[in-house]
Formats: sequence, C-alpha cells, structure tokens
Amino acid sequence: MIIGVPKEIKSSENRVALTPAGALELTKRNHTVYVQSTAGESSGFPDEIYIEAGARILPTIEEVYAIAEMIIKVKEPIESEYKLIRKDQLVFTYFHFASYEPLTDAMIKSGAVCLAYETVELPDRSLPLLVPMSEVAGRMAIQEGAKYLEKPLGGIGILLGGVPGVRPAKVLVLGGGIVGMQAAKMAAGLGAQVTIMDISLPRLRYLADVMPANVITMYSNEFNIIQEIRSSELVVGAVLIPGAKAPNLIRRDMLKEMRPGTVLVDVAVDQGGCFETTRPTTHDDPIYIIDDIVHYSVANMPGAVPYTSTIALTNATLPYAIQLAEKGWKQACIENVPLKKGLNVVNGKVVYEGVADAFGLPYVPVDTILS
Repeated sequence: MIIGVPKEIKSSENRVALTPAGALELTKRNHTVYVQSTAGESSGFPDEIYIEAGARILPTIEEVYAIAEMIIKVKEPIESEYKLIRKDQLVFTYFHFASYEPLTDAMIKSGAVCLAYETVELPDRSLPLLVPMSEVAGRMAIQEGAKYLEKPLGGIGILLGGVPGVRPAKVLVLGGGIVGMQAAKMAAGLGAQVTIMDISLPRLRYLADVMPANVITMYSNEFNIIQEIRSSELVVGAVLIPGAKAPNLIRRDMLKEMRPGTVLVDVAVDQGGCFETTRPTTHDDPIYIIDDIVHYSVANMPGAVPYTSTIALTNATLPYAIQLAEKGWKQACIENVPLKKGLNVVNGKVVYEGVADAFGLPYVPVDTILS
C-alpha cells in the first residue's frame, strides 16, 4: 500500500502521525511511505531519519495526498485539506466529527473512507488510540491550570500545592476516565486537594482504591458540581462520550458560583466541550476570560509536547496501520471488530451512530457497508 504522512497544518500543531521507527516497520513489509518534507521536524525527527528508515520525502502536501492510498494524520483535516481528499482514499486520524458539522459534510462529499482514532473501541469499552493522548492531555491540564492560576495570567494567585502553613489549591476533576485519572494523579502529586467526579460507581470505587489520600471521589450530579465549584480554584473537564458531543456540565449561569480567577481547563473541547462557555483556542492564544473565570480550551493540548506525544501516538496506532496496509481497510475491519468501530464516514455514508445523531443525518449500519 502507498501511505502518506502530511505535515500537520492546524495552528500550533507540532506532532507528526508516524515516527521514523513506524515508517521502518511499514517499509520493511514492502509498503511505500511518503512523508511531506519537514513533517517530523518539530517532533525531533528530521527528513534524513525518515530517509534512513526507508521512507520517501515529498515537498508539498498536495503531492502526498495525490499519491497516497492511505493518509495517516494526527488532527482532523482542516478546510484547506478538504479538496485534497478523494473518493475511496482511506484517512486514518482523529476526526471528532460530532463537534464540527462542516468537517462531517466535507468528508461525506469527498467519498473517502474516514477511520477515526477516537472511536476504535476494545471489548472492555476502552479506546486504545485515544488513551495515549488522553494521558498526555490529562497531565498537561494540571500543568497548564497551575500556570494560569498565577495572578499575572488572570488566576486567583494560588500555588497549586501550597506551602507549610498555607492550604493548597482545590482541584475538581469532572470525569474519572483516562484524562480524569491522569489529571487527578498529577494534581495530587503536586500537593493539591483533589475531588474527582464520575457517574459510574464501579469506576469511583476503583479510583478510591488506587488514588492517594489527598484525592476524594464524589458522584457527579448538578447539585454536587455546584457545591464543589464554589470552593475549587481549578476545574478540569474530562468527560468523554465516544464519538458523540460532550455534555455541558457547567452552564454559563454557574460561573457566578465560582471565585473570580478560577481556572477552567476543558480537555473535552475536541468533542464540543463540557462547559457551556467553551470555545476552541490555540497554543498561540490559549485563554479567554468570561465573568472573571479563566478558560483554557486548547484543542490540541498534546501538540505542545510533540516529542512525547508523537512517540506515544505511533506506539498505539502502528499495529492498526499495519493491519490496514496489509489487508486493506475493508478486510481489516471485518477481521478486527475494534478497528471496525473506528469507521465513521464511508463513501458518503455516515456509519457511526453518534455522528449521525449529532447532526440529524441518515445513519447506515457499518455492517451493511462491509458485507
């Protein structure tokens, strides 16, 4: 198979979808890998290393899209890429369709095969291609939240871990999945007082067992959220509904319950955000303030640490990319049920129910496409 790795062109996105090690694994299986020039440079992988791994370098993004049967990316295509994607071309990336209708419409019109990292799902309901970036984003949520709690940056002016004789900050984490767990661990490790909320009692029992003593668990409902935001200086939104829009757990009117300078970090921004006031931001302009509350909602948080993120992502995606290259997307998805669940849009048809529901589009069961 001919595989293309374009340079990411979303604002401040420094990751690349495939490391040289990944390129080598594909080329030694007699697949051809084309990498756009300088695509890996910001992640610490210059063109020369890809060439050593057997990949070929193309100078422009247009050439990569034109030649590739499978495109491997990090972030969803942006508007300037829509016209480059063609019928029957396999695009393997994070799409987050349910949060952005124009992207969904464009991919339907393209006739491409859109396989989304974020909906590949194992039998235990875990999301193996979302986990590595969720781990990075969860940890970064605390790193960034601690920074914006500083007074010169708009925050309350509290040190996350406090000092002897002064209480530490209170951190509220909404969602006990991978992002929430990593955020809670990081905040607890820095000495904060942490509350983590979820609607799954089995998950809360597990978290209560494994978390340090400065983390408490609480059932998530509106009453409890309102009570907790009144005394929390940092709130992390970490709720995920696979393939669907995130619920708004904190409404605009609830901001008045918080202390001025409280920081909200919405890791669910890719899925529409779990705060009503969330809007996507970039690393170049990461925050905005509404009703004296600092909002941080960068849509590609792991892009700020591209060396770590790129390696972690390739570690997870490469086994699936090899299957797709070896067998073709249809046969690979027939044989691998978790991979089949990654199919979202195929040849103009929406085959993932959460995406169809988000925009009132016709839903076609994926098995009818594969049969």
